[in-house]
Amino acid sequence: MTASSQGPAASSRVAGGQEVLSWPDAPVLVEVRRSGFLESVHRGAAVVVGPEGDLRWSAGDVARPVLPRSANKPVQATAYLAAGWRPRSGEELAIAAGSHAGEDGHRDRAAGILGAAGLGPEALGCPPALPGHEPTRAAWLVAGRAPERLAMNCSGKHSAMLAACVAAGWPTEGYLDRAHPLQQAIEARLGEAAGEPVAAVVVDGCGAPQHGLSLTGLARGVGSLVAAPQGSPGRAVADAVRAHPWYVAGTGREDTDLMTAVPGLLVKGGADGVHVAALPGRGAVAFKLDDGGDRGRTPVLAALLQHHLGVPAETLAPWAVTPVTGGDGVVGEVAPAAVLAG
Repeated sequence: MTASSQGPAASSRVAGGQEVLSWPDAPVLVEVRRSGFLESVHRGAAVVVGPEGDLRWSAGDVARPVLPRSANKPVQATAYLAAGWRPRSGEELAIAAGSHAGEDGHRDRAAGILGAAGLGPEALGCPPALPGHEPTRAAWLVAGRAPERLAMNCSGKHSAMLAACVAAGWPTEGYLDRAHPLQQAIEARLGEAAGEPVAAVVVDGCGAPQHGLSLTGLARGVGSLVAAPQGSPGRAVADAVRAHPWYVAGTGREDTDLMTAVPGLLVKGGADGVHVAALPGRGAVAFKLDDGGDRGRTPVLAALLQHHLGVPAETLAPWAVTPVTGGDGVVGEVAPAAVLAG
């Protein structure tokens, strides 16, 4: 095992009766240069685990709990299968583990999951939203179409949650409560896959419980899916996601495009700067950018995949750097810091 830039653990204090988390200084993972001038940096933490979940490399504090947000979805989806849900297709299972863009096919697939369970969109507990896919959203706005629950990027997950409740004989009312049998099963499954207890349970943007894990636990859990035996829930989710990546994200989005470009890769992003990826026989990587921004995501992910999981640099070239523009041209780049080469 090699490790670099391992920072001190986060500390906390009590202010006004509430715990306030104080993050330590983290290593720079991304550098933004404009005309050769270092304009900005993005700090965070990153981890690499082997095929058996063993720690291989890290930068920053990878034991500190983070909120993986939607990066938890692939492991969460195994709990729906364990509860008795039987998706009718790989596409249904993929969207259950995805964060779709609200394109027509995405909404239709989520509605199909509900319909097969005898439910309609009114059962969804996620908030109404406009589609994330820009052309679809623009068409909705021109038509004066109101936000809908099916267009929310987590509607596939929520539809599968409801279908799992029907399959298990659990009530659909209150399915987002932490004490609901489904949410208890999800919490237990996430901890089991991560090899550590869930550190916190909060409310996610879609209204569902969100479970805190370390980056090491996140990588270990998602890595376990691609290493799972044929016929297991974990392998079923991994195979569905990789076979149908459009349902995981959507047109022009990095998760979809990366899984299309790299055979066998499972990759899933989460809000606020989190990403996880795994390759069978090679292991898994996970990272969080502490500022929660998006522009450094793909350079970090590409660097980790190249230097630690052996994905060829030429395959990852479209994601390795992000151009910085000035006037009518490109004058710089958003690029991974040297620490990521390990």
